[in-house]
Amino acid sequence: MLRLGCHESLPKLVAALQVRAFSAETFQFTLSREYSSATQLDEAATGGIRTIGDLPLPRFVPTQRRQRPVPIQLAEAIRQVKASKHAKFDEAIDLAINLGIDPRRGDQMVRGAVSLPHGTGKSVRICVFANDEAAEAARAAGADIVGSEDLILEIQQSGGSGLAFDKCVATPDLMPKLGKIARILGPRGLMPNPKLGTVTTNVTEAIHSLKRGRVEFRADKGAVVHAAVGRCSFDEEQVYANIGALASALLSARPKGVKGSGSGGYLLKASLSSTMGAGVPVSVASLVQAAQVSKHGAGAA
Repeated sequence: MLRLGCHESLPKLVAALQVRAFSAETFQFTLSREYSSATQLDEAATGGIRTIGDLPLPRFVPTQRRQRPVPIQLAEAIRQVKASKHAKFDEAIDLAINLGIDPRRGDQMVRGAVSLPHGTGKSVRICVFANDEAAEAARAAGADIVGSEDLILEIQQSGGSGLAFDKCVATPDLMPKLGKIARILGPRGLMPNPKLGTVTTNVTEAIHSLKRGRVEFRADKGAVVHAAVGRCSFDEEQVYANIGALASALLSARPKGVKGSGSGGYLLKASLSSTMGAGVPVSVASLVQAAQVSKHGAGAA
């Protein structure tokens, strides 16, 4: 530490010190050189990788909302679906209808069956649980598999693996015994149901109805009903008639707890598609019109 004697004055000491004067240009140059050196050291430490501070500020570009396709008339939707098919096989045509129901409520469950006037174009394998004369009638009507307790035991032991049928019919006397395999048939939608006409003493009529194209429908957890309504090889009029029959059955199955009347608040929206094609939105009003045509046609018949 520098100490000043009594005989030394401050001005003389300051004058004795060599003070280096910096001009503005020199100061700026020094700062620039030090910044350049620091930058080089930083690049050497990071391996030349650009840091966040070197990146440009992001640009915010407003996104454009995708416009939803406008629902079209049913006849035009059928033409578009048939024209857009590109698979080598005969694609199925499927209809999906969103319903204004709460599937969690038991009083708003939608389920039923309808015989399509032109079928689905798919061969149906039918299994019949029956005894004696009913079993013989089932074989004569074209059932693919016929059995009773022995068939129930076989399905139970296999755990449901390799089931070679698409629909099940049973006589009322065998329904209590089918409880043993209800956990196998139920999740697959194969359990016979009297409301769907698959528990009956007239197995011949039930088999013929299924072979002609009887379709079962049921609203899923999302309140949507999916159903096959034909093939791309069908005529437009055949697909239209099948859809009209399905729409009519859905309107008849409307739960009482749904608000509104007719299709209002019940049939919300619909989409038609082929197996490999995109969905085409269908006007609900045109579905109702097809249902009315189907109903009047059935009445005339």
